[in-house]
Amino acid sequence: MRFIRTRTAKAAAAALVAIPLAVVGPAASQGYAEDASPSPTGTFGPDCAALSQKADTARDKVVEAAAAYPELSQLVSATVRAGLNGTLDAKPDITIFAPNDEAFQKVTASQLASLLGNPGELKKVLTYHVVDQQITPNELSDGSFTTAEGGKLTTSGSGTDFKVNGEAGIVCGNIKAANATIYVIDSVLQPPS
Repeated sequence: MRFIRTRTAKAAAAALVAIPLAVVGPAASQGYAEDASPSPTGTFGPDCAALSQKADTARDKVVEAAAAYPELSQLVSATVRAGLNGTLDAKPDITIFAPNDEAFQKVTASQLASLLGNPGELKKVLTYHVVDQQITPNELSDGSFTTAEGGKLTTSGSGTDFKVNGEAGIVCGNIKAANATIYVIDSVLQPPS
């Protein structure tokens, strides 16, 4: 009889300890998750799964890394046309806000033809998408950066939803290259006049 009482008492004590832990544990975790919006640590964004990566790009210089994504073919072509591929590949620790092919489709045919026909203007527009430092996801929520073109570029947002200059959405971010971090965006940015 004593064995049964001891066993029952231990079970009741264990239940009393477990109930507060169960109530406090998840509630505390949920409260923390609601208060903080942690930055992503890997790639993030609504289009990351859809990007057709040909290979691992972490060891490639930035232009070769971008060329591994068919969705960035117009950007790579424009970069080569402007003669920037060697310059970008030689820079250490840069960030590229890379317009995808859909972003180039938003530019009118006449604007695109004019841009591609003017190497100086093309270089200016493309270098406005480059920042001479590696930008982490933590810095995107309220960032202001000087571009390689010399203008200012801003980032805003939280979680995995970020904008560049309040208009271009980051559709896949934090892609690693040997000398760069790439954030794929859905609009071509225009440098301030």
